[in-house]
Amino acid sequence: MARVVIIGGGPGGYEAASAAAQLGAEVTVVDSDGIGGSAVLTDCVPSKTLIATAEVMTEVEEAGELGVRLDDGDDDPANAVRVDLSVVNKRVKALAAAQSSGISRRLDRDKVRVIQGRGRMDGPETVVVGDERLTADVVLIATGARPRILKGSEPDGERILTWEQVYELDELPERLIVVGSGVTGAEFASAYDALGSDVVLVSSRDRVLPGEDADAAAVLEDVFKRRGLTVLSKSRAESVKRNGDGVVVTLTDGRKVEGSHALLAVGSLPNTDDMNLVESGVSLTDGGFVQVDRVSRTTARGVYAAGDCTGVLMLASVAAMQGRIAMAHALGDAVTPLDQSTVSANVFTAPEIATVGLSQAVVDAGGSTAMVVKVPLADNARAKMQGVRDGFVKLFCLPNTGIIVGGVVVAPRASELIHPISLAVGARLTVDQMAQSFTVYPSVSGSIAEAARRLHLRN
Repeated sequence: MARVVIIGGGPGGYEAASAAAQLGAEVTVVDSDGIGGSAVLTDCVPSKTLIATAEVMTEVEEAGELGVRLDDGDDDPANAVRVDLSVVNKRVKALAAAQSSGISRRLDRDKVRVIQGRGRMDGPETVVVGDERLTADVVLIATGARPRILKGSEPDGERILTWEQVYELDELPERLIVVGSGVTGAEFASAYDALGSDVVLVSSRDRVLPGEDADAAAVLEDVFKRRGLTVLSKSRAESVKRNGDGVVVTLTDGRKVEGSHALLAVGSLPNTDDMNLVESGVSLTDGGFVQVDRVSRTTARGVYAAGDCTGVLMLASVAAMQGRIAMAHALGDAVTPLDQSTVSANVFTAPEIATVGLSQAVVDAGGSTAMVVKVPLADNARAKMQGVRDGFVKLFCLPNTGIIVGGVVVAPRASELIHPISLAVGARLTVDQMAQSFTVYPSVSGSIAEAARRLHLRN
């Protein structure tokens, strides 16, 4: 029986553990932060639970157009609704804990041993946890990442916060300064704006979400401005300091932005320090990420890695897939290497931005001759009924075959709408196959079929 030791209990770790147990291995998980890792306890599950409340507030704010009125005589439903952040955060933490407990029960059913503690390697076949030495045939490193901190701007957990600390707040920030306009920054800016905070988003680039589809980012910026959210573009934060019951963010051009709270969202650092990885033959990048190939192998024989510590598309879904792929490869099961061109991702702003496959940036740079069409949701009957004006569906297909190679959806619940496009990309379906599949009328998904019809290639 193969002995598998997994360092880290996040998605890459617990999915790998279940996969290895199913393949008949003796599995031990070494975990220090709680089963589920940051994805479950301090990142994905908590943030998306908070965002779920923000979504309700957004719907309430826009309900007046649909004829919804409240009994207090106020024509604007949003004026009569408020958020109790202490209740919201209590629910956030309860759901995260419940999810962690559920995963722990699953590992217990799979007869996976869990050891609380920090693991480090002593050669490619040994993991040390406290005084215990675990001998392994296969080791998986799945230690995740942590928030990057601006030098001299250390969080205090009260006014200067990371995304792991916001769930300790009992009151809604009066004026929240979000430093960083990537996915995390944009999501929290959108959420707290909907919850009722005055939000300032500090972006060092010329637009929010610099790594996402430019058309999608433009829609989001327009929505931000319409809702009164302030975006400071081309503005890099130099420092964040506590100032009594508030904060002061100093920009590199000397400007100062004052607020009640600041949220740092300036990237992540891998949790690979003090693990004896290099000494055990595991190569790291200059940034400290574990180098892996498409089947999650590191440079040390029998040692694999999965999740954010690898820096490969830092998504919980990718971490889980990397973990499963690693165990399949290590234990001799059928394996399909990770194909990043089929990975779907979502930005949980309002509206959401979902993507898969080829990007507009690659096409614009001449890296692909793919055909592109964009269908605005303003033309969709169901979207009109729901009062949705912002957003679009974009499809990419190859010019000769019509094979779908990518897509972008900007819409409420875009995370659900991207799935048929992901299936099409993964299965190499054509636009004609997509167009000939029935959609419900009226439905927002009808715009996906409409985009496919517009890409039809005449024989």
